[in-house]
Amino acid sequence: MIISILVFTNARKGKLSRDGFRYILKKYIKQASDSCVTLKRKRISPHSLRHTAAMQLLEAGVDTMVIAIWLGHESIESTQIYIKADLKMKENALNKTKDPKIKSLRYKPNDSLMKFLKSL
Repeated sequence: MIISILVFTNARKGKLSRDGFRYILKKYIKQASDSCVTLKRKRISPHSLRHTAAMQLLEAGVDTMVIAIWLGHESIESTQIYIKADLKMKENALNKTKDPKIKSLRYKPNDSLMKFLKSL
């Protein structure tokens, strides 16, 4: 038996639909972008929130099966789209394979390149 708790409800205290959640998210992003103008350039969606939450759980060491259950997936295969390793995780994995005596040769862009990239 699966027990579910409604975290987000609609105006009638029932299950919030995907469209309802997207509407509320869009409303609050617009409101928040008045004080944080960088939000206007970001693509924030229910999918990006789910992906971010899954990645943070993964980085915290939570088992992928637990993440799958938390996301409401019936199988772990459905969760794989959220659990693609980010650059930080990849770098940590590479650091575990290198000789500790060898200095890291991580690329560091100069200020003009960073200024250009931030302007995009």
